[in-house]
Amino acid sequence: MADQSLFAGPAIRRLRKREGMTQASTAARLEISPSYLNLIERNQRPVSARVMMRLVEQFDFDPRSLRADEAIGGVDGLARRFADERFADLGIDRDELQEFLASSPQVASAFARLYDNAGPAGGAADPLAASRAEVERWRNHFADLDSEAEAMADEMRLSRGDIGIALADRLRERHQLSVRILPREVLPDSLRRLDLHARQVQLSEMLSIPSRNFQLAMQLAQLEFADGIQAVASGARFDDEAARGLFARHLQGYVAAALIMPYGRFLRACEATGYDLPVLERRFGVSFEQLAHRLTTLQRVGQRGLPFFMMRIDRAGQVSKTLAGGSTARFVDSIQTCPLWDAHRAFDRAGELQVQFVALDDAGEREGGWLTMARTVEGAGAPGEAQFVVALGIEAVLADQLAQARGVSLRSGDAQPIGPGCARCHREACSQRSLPPAGRKLAFDRSRRGVTPFEFERS
Repeated sequence: MADQSLFAGPAIRRLRKREGMTQASTAARLEISPSYLNLIERNQRPVSARVMMRLVEQFDFDPRSLRADEAIGGVDGLARRFADERFADLGIDRDELQEFLASSPQVASAFARLYDNAGPAGGAADPLAASRAEVERWRNHFADLDSEAEAMADEMRLSRGDIGIALADRLRERHQLSVRILPREVLPDSLRRLDLHARQVQLSEMLSIPSRNFQLAMQLAQLEFADGIQAVASGARFDDEAARGLFARHLQGYVAAALIMPYGRFLRACEATGYDLPVLERRFGVSFEQLAHRLTTLQRVGQRGLPFFMMRIDRAGQVSKTLAGGSTARFVDSIQTCPLWDAHRAFDRAGELQVQFVALDDAGEREGGWLTMARTVEGAGAPGEAQFVVALGIEAVLADQLAQARGVSLRSGDAQPIGPGCARCHREACSQRSLPPAGRKLAFDRSRRGVTPFEFERS
């Protein structure tokens, strides 16, 4: 990734205009010619490392601002929004979106904000979508909360190795709260309850040990990180307080995971084991879903982990949870999934990790595809009452570092083509297709019958 050319013309042009400078005066401070600066601003030349250093020195420039497009999910985030049926007849392709984002990133951000606030076609603004968009804007990494949680975790590990005992002791010593496990009939509809009258944190007996620990960590997050969580949640632009509530709840879970899997120690374990998922589960005493959450957060500046995405689906293929982290996977934005994806096979192979190399639509050769790892998890309640599949994924070009990639061919021709759900998938001649793609005109040929009942005209 380090050898990719960095084209940042619009950002540098905005910087120059903000400073009220001409191209000539700016070029002089950057120690380049005005004609070269002109080429850079028109994205006809990349920004060299030397020019970048001069930008930092002369203008107190933050290089991370060059990736501001990531706040809306980059080209993939725009593609997800433009896949809305309201734009289907326009035939906007990825090349046009790439050009739009490169030339007018602020306008693209304005469009994304309007779209997210307006909600999907035919509906009101969705608080869950708004909350997810805010998590995406942060790339699911909240540096201050993460660092504070790591410091607390280090403090609690000074004399205790069992995180569950340490969490319970912290609640007792700092907050005068004891932990009590109650029968299901006493807490029929709750996993955790704070009873201030009895000075108890009450947990359902139906929780597994990793889930009990996580709920205790969530309670500590509410008690000791309330100000920090409130500060982050208050800074978000939400039109709906329900969205803010969902976002705050996500932050509480984020802190809980950071307490149980402290950033530095967790990242070192990931790198030492090749991100071996079963080993990490046991080393930190967490569930597969908790581990998947944490793997999407490793975006600390100067100490980044691999950019995973995570999805949780049910048997109907509905997506109930998505976290993109630093990933650019387009199917993270889907509300339906492709039946050709082996994540669906995991339901019939409970507890087994399903590893598959996939390519989305026509992106296989260009993007190299994705290595996905999926496994069943159980929802809250009695065993077997609710079942989901949690899937982790990473770009195939980075997958050779993974323990789970051993023995898997990552050649582009070996990828399984999948789509973002039939209504948004434009792959032709797919025998698994259940719906025609939105915005495409159906084609009928009386002289033949294709493998799918929904053939459509090529764009």
